[in-house]
Amino acid sequence: MLSAVVVSLSTTLCSFAGPGVESVTPLATPTAEATIVETAASVKDFSTLVAAVKAAGLVDALNSAGPFTVFAPTNEAFAKLPKGTVEFLLKPENKATLVQVLSYHVVPGKITAEKIVTMTSAPTLEGQRLDIAVTDGKVTVDGATVTKADINCSNGVVHQIDAVILPVGDTIVEVASKNGSFKTLVAAVGAGGLAETLSSKGPFTVLAPTDEAFAKLPKGTVEMLLLPENKDKLVAILSYHVVPGVAAYSDTVVGMKELPTVEGSTIPVTVDGSTVKLGDAKVIAVDVEASNGVIHVIDTVLIPNK
Repeated sequence: MLSAVVVSLSTTLCSFAGPGVESVTPLATPTAEATIVETAASVKDFSTLVAAVKAAGLVDALNSAGPFTVFAPTNEAFAKLPKGTVEFLLKPENKATLVQVLSYHVVPGKITAEKIVTMTSAPTLEGQRLDIAVTDGKVTVDGATVTKADINCSNGVVHQIDAVILPVGDTIVEVASKNGSFKTLVAAVGAGGLAETLSSKGPFTVLAPTDEAFAKLPKGTVEMLLLPENKDKLVAILSYHVVPGVAAYSDTVVGMKELPTVEGSTIPVTVDGSTVKLGDAKVIAVDVEASNGVIHVIDTVLIPNK
């Protein structure tokens, strides 16, 4: 979530200049001294975005030093949202949600088109990451196509996109509950009284054993752990699967020797080719995003040594 978003928009306009990326049509060029908000306000196609920035109270923030990269949806992009969505977001009582959505369109630092085409993801001020892809000469950000690029500003750069991109709204607990492969884990989190904690702001990195992983434990272990009298032991095991204070994506994890845990112990990280192991567990899926962190799926329940 954003406490201060800063962005400005002045502008000289370049087209995408990367291998295999087709050029894009430049916008009319405001003065080079214009801030992001001033530039957006001077472009007719950004009027809904400007109204949203004002409703969110982000004008001053988006006019400060930066630098920032803004992926700016056009009026037509906002019009693609389900009927009533824009009106809902602009209501004062929904300001926090609007700020979250807008901050998901802002990346810290100035990232030009030349750099974007070399990237597969980018962190946002909202906290989650954007997925970047280049396919058949088109650059997409979370599925939205960049239609105009490199609107250079006094405090950053703006790239126009054809759709509003939305962060994941579900918490780690909600993502796991809806997935269907983590029924035992969700039951254990509930029995351990950790659902509220793992639904809080975080961020957290959760190493999530599947139902099959729990089934590999000795017969009767899960049932024993779920008994009220064994709550402390259950909490210790679950806490050993949580990395506190950070959303550690896979590209970060593979560069580490060990992961700290809420339980207090560390988990060794080993990488052998494309296989990544965390302790005795093999990572079978990575970077499942949630509003308060990220989940990596593992095939074995990890047991702390304590």
